[in-house]
Amino acid sequence: MHWLSKRSTKIIMVLPALILFVGFVIIPIFISVYYSVTDFTGIGEAHFIGLKNYRVLFHDKFFFIALKNTFIILICITITVLPISFLVALLLEKSFEGSGIIQSMIFAPNVVAPILVGLIWLFILDPKMGLINAVLNGIGLEGWQQQWIGGQTLTPYAVAFVYLWQVLGFYTTINMAGLRSIPSDIYEASQIDGANRVQQVWRITIPMMKNTIVINTVLIITGGFKIFETVQQLTNGGPNHVSDVLVTYMYHTTFTTSRYGYGMAIATVSFIFCLIFSIIYLTKVNKSMHQEEG
Repeated sequence: MHWLSKRSTKIIMVLPALILFVGFVIIPIFISVYYSVTDFTGIGEAHFIGLKNYRVLFHDKFFFIALKNTFIILICITITVLPISFLVALLLEKSFEGSGIIQSMIFAPNVVAPILVGLIWLFILDPKMGLINAVLNGIGLEGWQQQWIGGQTLTPYAVAFVYLWQVLGFYTTINMAGLRSIPSDIYEASQIDGANRVQQVWRITIPMMKNTIVINTVLIITGGFKIFETVQQLTNGGPNHVSDVLVTYMYHTTFTTSRYGYGMAIATVSFIFCLIFSIIYLTKVNKSMHQEEG
């Protein structure tokens, strides 16, 4: 197995994945940035117009509506997915009768296509034909009926809830892997010292799962900026873009109104926001870890 230790061999083994990453991630980013400074409509030639698309963007009220909805969803999923998936992982960490079935049920929504997830919840949340409002009407609680989706207020929160339902199993699985990587000897030693379960979780589990928590947080941030199919299926961004998020507004602008250059400007700004949030978070985490080590 000496050949595995050679640097050239390692490069050759990584090269296929690197080529795919560059071809399908890095190059499209530069292509998007290029078209964002043109008047390209998807057909014909692209003419350079400088930063005109960006100037229009920052005076576009629908862009700021989409930005607000995206941030609401991002905040909601961050403060719910992380703690809930961690608590569920703690409950399912040790095997018990029926734990496998419960794990499968929790993870099942994650393997369902997002467009189908949106369709399922459309029949539950729709204010006119949805199950929730129908049940409320049937039991005499008409006053509790709400416009769960399609309105200016509750739509981003409903989308965040649907996203939580869909990805809870995925993040729970990552947390369970992190929990099982912690040596049991540490818990046994803490029990001898008189630590209870809460103290073990707070003093041992959470500190030793910092890397897992960091990974989950970055995935949640990037996932929050990429939510598309759920919103598209639930509301199609309507009415009049009040329930759009950045990705759906970019899609509408690019493929419905044929303003390809303007759509790429929205995509570029979305990418920059996602990159900034991730860098700030990772920088603070690394700084905190260095301070603890020091």
